[in-house]
Amino acid sequence: MSGKFWRILIVVIIVLLAGSVAAVNYVVNTATEKQLYSDINAIPKNKVGLLLGTAKYQDKARHLINPYYQNRIDAAVALYMAGKIDFIIVSGDNSSAFYNEPALMKEDLIAKGVPEKRIYMDNAGFRTLDSILRCRDIFGEDHITIISQSFHNQRAVFIANHKNVTAVAFNAANGDSFWDEISREKLARVKMVFDLILNKQAKFYGDRIEIK
Repeated sequence: MSGKFWRILIVVIIVLLAGSVAAVNYVVNTATEKQLYSDINAIPKNKVGLLLGTAKYQDKARHLINPYYQNRIDAAVALYMAGKIDFIIVSGDNSSAFYNEPALMKEDLIAKGVPEKRIYMDNAGFRTLDSILRCRDIFGEDHITIISQSFHNQRAVFIANHKNVTAVAFNAANGDSFWDEISREKLARVKMVFDLILNKQAKFYGDRIEIK
């Protein structure tokens, strides 16, 4: 086969991949737009808020806080103080003794006035899919308010909609690398589609935990 054939084939593949990414993002955005809120007065109340984790520090050596993390903490506190949620599940990566997203989130929520007894830790929220499934199957909560940035909330709510979880989401403010995050999010959504098609499960489950 000639070099021209391979060049055309590569272009066709790139066009198909780009089209697939665009189609997935369009479907996710349109399917979830009515479930996302930025106005704390408009969002309906749920018993539980699911706070999705991310790294606390951009630069741990200089104690430079990741604005995405801080804005999620602030959003969760605002929802709780407004009476829009009664409990908060902090769900994130706790894969080593040196990296524990849920513990840091719990600590910072308490520092901002959320009572410790109102916070539950999910130490196996390694991915957004894991957080949603464990919220349903471990904590027994299938009516929830998801808390993250809008681009992340769209994917999380889309997963919830396909996993028999009734969800709304509250949009925390964005950080300082918004467009980089959006680029990564587009690829994460494509992976999400394959996970849903293959019925991918959470990495860990365990004993049930009642929130009361």
